[in-house]
Amino acid sequence: MSTSNSRMIRRRLVGSWISTVISISLVLLLVGVAALLLVNARSVSDYFKENMQVSVLLRQDVSEQQARSFESSLSSVPGVRSTSFISREQGVEEMAQMLGRDFLDVFESAPVPISIDVNLDADYVSTDSLEVVKEALSASPLVDEVVYQTSLVEALNANLEKISLVIGVLVILLLFISFVLISNTVRLNVFSRRFTIHTMQLVGATRGFIRAPFLLQSVLQGLFAAFLAILMLVGGLFILRGEFPQLFEIFRLDALLLVMGIIVAAGILICLVTTWFVVGRMVGYNRDQLYSI
Repeated sequence: MSTSNSRMIRRRLVGSWISTVISISLVLLLVGVAALLLVNARSVSDYFKENMQVSVLLRQDVSEQQARSFESSLSSVPGVRSTSFISREQGVEEMAQMLGRDFLDVFESAPVPISIDVNLDADYVSTDSLEVVKEALSASPLVDEVVYQTSLVEALNANLEKISLVIGVLVILLLFISFVLISNTVRLNVFSRRFTIHTMQLVGATRGFIRAPFLLQSVLQGLFAAFLAILMLVGGLFILRGEFPQLFEIFRLDALLLVMGIIVAAGILICLVTTWFVVGRMVGYNRDQLYSI
C-alpha cells in the first residue's frame, strides 16, 4: 500500500471518528435531557400542583376579623399547604383591573367578598382529593363557594407526554445515524489493519482476542462523546439559569450526577454494541473478502 493511500485512509479514519463522536454526543445530549426530565418529573408536577390555587369565597356579611380567624383554622385541614388572605379592597382592585372601574360603578356597593386562596400539598391535587378538601372547606357557615381548576395540571401532563414523544423520535433517529457512523468507522479501521487481522487468524487468534482492541477503542469513543454531551448539557443549564432562574426551583440539581452517570453508561453501551456486531461480522471474512471491503 502506498504512503499516500495510507495517509488518505488515516484522514478518513480521523474524520469519521470525529463525526461519530459528535453524532453520539448529540444523541447522549438528548438522552441527558430526557433523563433530567425523568428524574425531575415528580418535582415539576409537584411544583405546578402546589402552585394551583383553590379560592375560598366567603359570604358577603363575613367581617374581616371572622375571615382572619377562619384563615387561621385552615392550617388544620388535611392537605392545606399555605393560605393567602384577599381583603375586599384587594378584591375590588383586582376586579377593577379585569373589568374596569366603570363596570363596578354600576353597583352601590362592591360585590366582591373576602376570599382566601389556598395552596394544597401536591398529593391532594387530584379529582378525588380535591372533592374531599372542598367538602372540608365548605363545611364552615362562613364559606359561600369553593372554586378550583385542574386544567393547568391536565395540560401540563399532556404537554409532557408530547415532549417525551418528540424526544423519543429524535433519539431513535440519532441512534440510527450513530450506528451507521460507528459501523463506517470500524470498517475503515478493519480495512487499514486487515493484514494484521489475517495474520492473527492464521496463528489461531480467537474472535474475542481480535475484537478486544476495537472494543477498547469504542469505549474511549463513548467516553469522549459522553464528556462532550455532559459539557453541552451543563452549559445549557447555566444559560437557562440566567434566563429562567425559576426553573431551578423545580429541578433538583443533586440529580444531575445521576443524569451524568446515565449519559456515560449510554455512550459506552451504544459504542460497544455497534462495535461488537460490526467487528464480529468483519472478523468472519476470509482473505479475499478483507481485500474487497
